[in-house]
Amino acid sequence: MNKAFLIGRLTRDPELRYSSSNTAVVNFTIAIDRQYTNKDGQRETDFIRVVAYNKQAENIKKFITKGSLVAVDGRIQTGSYDDKDGKRVYTTDIVADRVQFLDSKNSRPEGQNDVTSEVSPADFQTEAPKETNVSDDVFADFGSSIEISDDDIAF
Repeated sequence: MNKAFLIGRLTRDPELRYSSSNTAVVNFTIAIDRQYTNKDGQRETDFIRVVAYNKQAENIKKFITKGSLVAVDGRIQTGSYDDKDGKRVYTTDIVADRVQFLDSKNSRPEGQNDVTSEVSPADFQTEAPKETNVSDDVFADFGSSIEISDDDIAF
């Protein structure tokens, strides 16, 4: 089964184009904070590329902009191509089956309504969860600690 569910904010406005067969194709990238903090207590951010097609692509371009919070339901697709220097480049994208708009333009975080400025990973960092010390670190041999808050435990 190949299924991906993601929630994140657009890092820039979606890019809409049409294929030679007049199929609408939109590309955008969403920023998603990782669940755990790094050794400096900061959350790292992943930037995930998403592609959508047809009427959904046109609606995405029409209704969402940089900073919009979206939920993406889709599948992971890998591919490759040769760049201008002949070097093989590998790609990983989410092909969206469904994109749900989770906020309106007026409900975005302050400063996220300006669609002309660039977004950096720092724009998406949030407060780190409270840390819990574990006396027997079963992951000690892996080189870095894993910090888990009480809120991360399911029971």
